[in-house]
Amino acid sequence: MTDILKTENLSRYFGAVVAAEDINVTITDGEIVGVIGSNGAGKTTFINMVTGYLPPSSGVINFDGQPIRNLGPRKLMRRGLARSFQVPQLFLELSVLDNLAIALSAAEGRQLNMTRPVRTPERISAADEILEQMNITQYRDGMVTAMPQGARKLLDIAIAMLGEPKMLLLDEPTSGVSTEEKYTLMDTVMEVVRRRGLTVLFVEHDMEIVQRYVTRVLAFASGVVIKDGAVDEVLADEQVQELVTGKRHQPQPEQGDV
Repeated sequence: MTDILKTENLSRYFGAVVAAEDINVTITDGEIVGVIGSNGAGKTTFINMVTGYLPPSSGVINFDGQPIRNLGPRKLMRRGLARSFQVPQLFLELSVLDNLAIALSAAEGRQLNMTRPVRTPERISAADEILEQMNITQYRDGMVTAMPQGARKLLDIAIAMLGEPKMLLLDEPTSGVSTEEKYTLMDTVMEVVRRRGLTVLFVEHDMEIVQRYVTRVLAFASGVVIKDGAVDEVLADEQVQELVTGKRHQPQPEQGDV
């Protein structure tokens, strides 16, 4: 397995406030890694630095073997590093199909031009394909405002995948999603991830989701990684229980156990 993301002594300070400090993380190609921590622990700061939305105060970020610390989100997207957001970044006043068509135009590196149609046969075909993969075809011609929250999240994640990324970063993909929707949402996303062979790093507060979908966890507290390892190992750690989960961990039974 090759390293796809590596950070060395990655730090971010806001005046005297330490948002993240000396983050040393290596993620290999194909891993599904969960990021946990209480509010203000440094999780989103870490994600924002890696994806170019926040410049680090110091440290190194390498993606796919190349330094990316000074690159912005658009350049990183074109290199294969994509992300979705806790609050879906969608055009609420437009249809689902138009949201995808605009995103496809952006992925092609084109500026929006009101004299040219956003919907082209090629983009419509590509949009239909991703809608089918994400199981949200029924919303194709409707407005984004008519979609349930889980479907909006899937649309946002679908848009993040349009540039054929190598790695996908998800910021709380099940936040605001009902209990009934969350497993369906994650099953859908992970099926597409497996099919495309993507590496995934996602921030999540729901420990049931973490236990079910990842094999490795980074636990953040006070801007540092306090534990990095297998799911059961991290969630059973006393410091993680005290500072992050607030409860004793019950390991998931192996398939076939009674």
